Amino acid sequence: MHHFIRKIGQLIALVCIFTINGCSQNIPPNKPSTLNPAFDDKITSLLRFNVPLISVEELAKRQDSVLLLDAREKEEYKVSHIKGAKFVGYKNFREEALEDVPKDQEIVIYCSIGYRSEKMGERLEEMGYKNVRNLYGSIFEWVNQGKPVVDQNGNSTTTVHGYNKNWSQWLDGSKVKKTW
Repeated sequence: MHHFIRKIGQLIALVCIFTINGCSQNIPPNKPSTLNPAFDDKITSLLRFNVPLISVEELAKRQDSVLLLDAREKEEYKVSHIKGAKFVGYKNFREEALEDVPKDQEIVIYCSIGYRSEKMGERLEEMGYKNVRNLYGSIFEWVNQGKPVVDQNGNSTTTVHGYNKNWSQWLDGSKVKKTW
């Protein structure tokens, strides 16, 4: 019996080691934050932090000097997007959409909260793009901080596609109208 308990203890220790090493995140020390600490915790739990981040504040200052890519679905983009953003999608992304973009072009990619854009950022890096950044908190944090968005016709709007009812909880309803 003692041998069995020792083996179980060793197994638990191995599981703990693999869990700690396999699931650890490389949270950058200069990670931006969101206005809502619970939203920040949610994002932190989802991201792997393997694509460099850019804050809403920094993007707002440099918006005209970067290539801004929207990695949401077409329906989401049509409702609202950050002005100047190019739709590239997520599920139906085609590499040809960026064939004229130089590999050293500074690119900022976003989605609803940052998860899909992180995955797309990884893909862009695999394609050889060297200067890719993920907007921390993505369009949700952008509008939560009072930054403007436009609709498919380029007109200012306060409506934001919240992906679905569950995810839209991270949009500040006092600042935007939610749809999904």
